[in-house]
Amino acid sequence: MSLIIPKDYDPKLSIRDTEAAIRFIRETFQDEFGQELHLQRMSAPMFVDKSTGLNDNLNGIEKPVSFDMKGMPGETIEVVHSLAKWKRLALKKYGFGLHEGLYTNMNAIRKDEDLDNFHSIYVDQWDWEKIITKEERTEQTLKATVRQIFKVIKRIEKELWYLYPDAVYQLPDDIHFVTTQELEDRWPDLTPMEREDKIAKEMGAVFVMKIGDKLKRSGKPHDGRAPDYDDWSLNGDIIFWYKPLQKKLEISSMGIRVSPESMKYQLEQAGATDREKLPFHRMLLNGELPYTIGGGIGQSRLCMLLLGKAHVGEVQASIWPKEMLKKCEAAHIQIL
Repeated sequence: MSLIIPKDYDPKLSIRDTEAAIRFIRETFQDEFGQELHLQRMSAPMFVDKSTGLNDNLNGIEKPVSFDMKGMPGETIEVVHSLAKWKRLALKKYGFGLHEGLYTNMNAIRKDEDLDNFHSIYVDQWDWEKIITKEERTEQTLKATVRQIFKVIKRIEKELWYLYPDAVYQLPDDIHFVTTQELEDRWPDLTPMEREDKIAKEMGAVFVMKIGDKLKRSGKPHDGRAPDYDDWSLNGDIIFWYKPLQKKLEISSMGIRVSPESMKYQLEQAGATDREKLPFHRMLLNGELPYTIGGGIGQSRLCMLLLGKAHVGEVQASIWPKEMLKKCEAAHIQIL
């Protein structure tokens, strides 16, 4: 457990006002985000059949919460980590066309998460996916989409300020772009997360690109990424410098999704070629799924950022160690 206690913390809003602000952020953002990217809201599963290969494997070491069910004896059902692969399949199944897409409220349990100010075992995010052409699988498309998302976040910040002027955390006016290799070249002696802190503090808001493949100097990935949804050369994280905690705060992980060629390469690099036999992976390798771009945007993370909260538990109801709860209470951090 890691916990940062900001000095003289003032939550600004009561719990009831915080809840009202959370509702405004969530409802307003999803509507404006959907309009900006031409996405339709869709229903999505909380759990999937393990044998389909649809669950997100994250870094490959986290174990999903699983159970069996009376109606499907012998099958293992997994609570989702995210809907990265499900969304791409849904676009095909539901007949979405070029430049159309979907978003959904995704609720997940990541029981192996290391708990701190930003991380909870309960994950709530807007998962989204949009169809593009093969020719649009470029950095230009990726960066343009990041700018669209940033524009919506800034718009919500302004609208929220009219309602709660004393509680809104001010965000930078622009977002910048940098690759993980550029970060390693600049700060070779720092850890990847220390590099992200450095660049976030310097830039204010930054999209860290190309996560998953090995870096030239260390021979290690900047961070873990599953090999079967993001293309490691066309993905990244939206990160803000968060002054209240003097740390970077990641809001979104996203990217252009794997082509048959890039997934085959990434499965080989990850030592996970056995996944090629799974239904989703067979469809993708056979060219039966559309080319897409997609990602996840943390709902509680966005609320935390815009309201200047010290702990994600102030904007979501989850479970926390008693020691953490005691320290937060003493520091006037209002855990829900």
